[in-house]
Amino acid sequence: MNNSAKPGSDRRRFLTRMSTLGAASLLAPYGRSEAAGEQLETTRIRFAHYPAICTAPQYLAEAMLRLEGFTDVQYLPLGTREAPYYVAEGVADMTIWMTPALIPNVDAGQPIVMLAGIHAGCYELVANDSVNSIRDLKGKTVAIQYFGGGDHVLLSSMLAYVGMNPQMDVKWIAGAHVGDAMNLFIEGKADAFFGFAQQPAELRAKNIGHVIINTSQDKPWSQYFCCMLAANKEFVNRHPVATKRVLRAILKAIDLCAAEPALVARFLSDQLYETRYAIGLEVTKSVIYTRWRETNPEDTLRFLALRLHEVGMIKSTPQEIIARGSDWRFLNELKRELKT
Repeated sequence: MNNSAKPGSDRRRFLTRMSTLGAASLLAPYGRSEAAGEQLETTRIRFAHYPAICTAPQYLAEAMLRLEGFTDVQYLPLGTREAPYYVAEGVADMTIWMTPALIPNVDAGQPIVMLAGIHAGCYELVANDSVNSIRDLKGKTVAIQYFGGGDHVLLSSMLAYVGMNPQMDVKWIAGAHVGDAMNLFIEGKADAFFGFAQQPAELRAKNIGHVIINTSQDKPWSQYFCCMLAANKEFVNRHPVATKRVLRAILKAIDLCAAEPALVARFLSDQLYETRYAIGLEVTKSVIYTRWRETNPEDTLRFLALRLHEVGMIKSTPQEIIARGSDWRFLNELKRELKT
């Protein structure tokens, strides 16, 4: 991730740059389509913000949100670890976040609800020469960003899937900062590293390590969502019209990512989310942004929650996670409305 991003920069500059990039013409098909008589309960929406290429739909959605009637669109720089907690507390209304990391929050009873799957395929397991398969991680050291993060929980579910105990069979190490995990692997202090977004591309550029699992290509992981749109449950209950319009803007932004990866990579570069255009383009091309139309996000929750429940990382059953932590009614309506 590039921490030089400026989430508080002038929003008019955002729209100007979108126009400069040629995105304005692309937004024509993405205008308002709400049913007659619907009124927004609020014109403010607050996203928990962190700069990562795979969450580009959250940034691109601003122009579409304004077309939907929102006048106050905020991207709150709340850090790269605590976004679900801020959403649960109502400091932010929504965020695109790693699905595996959201499940423990729901298990803990936090008022978070997942509204839609965003994409698949942003994680890659990179290892040194001593590791050639996920089973080879037994007794090895794995670098993670932080305990309970998306990388830690998703890789734990992968280990459980092949019959390993993630709490006993590997040694986990985490640095003081999010970016430290990749550096621990580069320095030889870890045998493997589970990177996301631009991190695997950075390692490839440096010819470091080799890929064991690519979640955009390798089944069953490529079949499931690695990120979802999560919202504060009270916000959804109090603002159903606004919730649906936010989701519509996000889904249209996802379609833009799938249709115009070069345009999106240029936007990310200009906005300082990822200044290295080539890496941005590599990631936007590899992430599966078409998945929201094809796949039931409930299957992702069921699959991951079962793995985590089996190894004792969560107490709730998959059905309890789905019942407490998901609301697909807006997605189902929009799938019908946006059907092409």
